Amino acid sequence: MRTPPVIDAFGANGFRIDLLRFEGSVLIVDDKVHAWRPRALAEVTPEDLAAVLSAGGAVEFMLLGAGVRLSPPPRGVRETLSGAGLGLELMSTSEACRHYNILSRDGRRLAAGLIAVP
Repeated sequence: MRTPPVIDAFGANGFRIDLLRFEGSVLIVDDKVHAWRPRALAEVTPEDLAAVLSAGGAVEFMLLGAGVRLSPPPRGVRETLSGAGLGLELMSTSEACRHYNILSRDGRRLAAGLIAVP
């Protein structure tokens, strides 16, 4: 069994995860951290969810850290996740980082798409 990565810090347009700095947005799927294209919630497309969808049983829901301000996620994103039987939890990036750390340590099968914040 893998140990999920720990989000140590966020801000300054990036993240520190397991003591490594990642510039820009990140996607954590199946305990692996990937650079993620979207810079704002409105830019997230169904194509940006490919790694989440291909993870199969490794993911039961997705945390989506929307940056600083919340707004509804794009319709295609909601429909894609729902169609795959995956839940979606939308919150600020700061809340998503905290929730990810807690839920991943509890053994929950989740993905986290985190929009970088200044």
